[in-house]
Amino acid sequence: MPELPEVEVSRLGISPHLQQQRIEQVVVRQRQLRWPIPDEVLALRDQPVLDVSRRAKYLLIHLPAGELIIHLGMSGNLKVLPQNAVAGKHDHVDILLSSGQLLRLNDTRRFGAVLWQDKNSVHPLLANLGPEPLLPDFTAQHLFQACSKRSSAIKLVLMDNQVVVGVGNIYANEALFQAGIRPTMPANQLSLPQAERLTAIVKQTLAKAITQGGTTLKDFSQVDGKPGYFAQQLLVYGRGGECCFSCNTELQEIRLGQRSTVYCPHCQPER
Repeated sequence: MPELPEVEVSRLGISPHLQQQRIEQVVVRQRQLRWPIPDEVLALRDQPVLDVSRRAKYLLIHLPAGELIIHLGMSGNLKVLPQNAVAGKHDHVDILLSSGQLLRLNDTRRFGAVLWQDKNSVHPLLANLGPEPLLPDFTAQHLFQACSKRSSAIKLVLMDNQVVVGVGNIYANEALFQAGIRPTMPANQLSLPQAERLTAIVKQTLAKAITQGGTTLKDFSQVDGKPGYFAQQLLVYGRGGECCFSCNTELQEIRLGQRSTVYCPHCQPER
């Protein structure tokens, strides 16, 4: 699933093509994605694009009447193409632009979404999200307080969007390894110094992944079709059974919250 860096890379890729353009029309070939595409999206005509932003893993295209919300789901990707580009089997939505280009959503598994948020309202999917990890309001004190109330595994808390948004499975594995914290540690055992280190590493890891164009594993690629290169720098994710780069200990792979979790027994000791 595309995580926060991949979604941010997509935002950076599409923004120059959408800014100062108008949405002429939205062509929907498959209305039933993860949720049905609402009537407001189908009715969009001649709407100037004011901005393109991101909230958690959601892309927001700001228009005078509200926001077009796009989620890439597990396999979705966006491409900017000429309006005469032939649509393929999984090209479900085209946003036609006044430039003569279009923004196309391709989604093989149809777990993505195209939704609508009226001006001065908040869509239920965006209503209870925690702070953005790359902004100043995600602090060590915030993480420490959130963890102090929970006995579940620290990795699961780090991936909770009500605690902090967008720290998905790949980056939670990587950040916890670099912080020397075992993913299974009860969150309420996290010390403030550990929270300070983990917060800083989460920020650094996500920022580095963005500069590398995200992490291409199976489905993600950038808007221009190029792969993300951060996968070449993964230290633990996807490396269960291999040797730790730091100490040569065999990396262990377990399941936490039904997600693959990899850690080093030596570098991430039990507390």
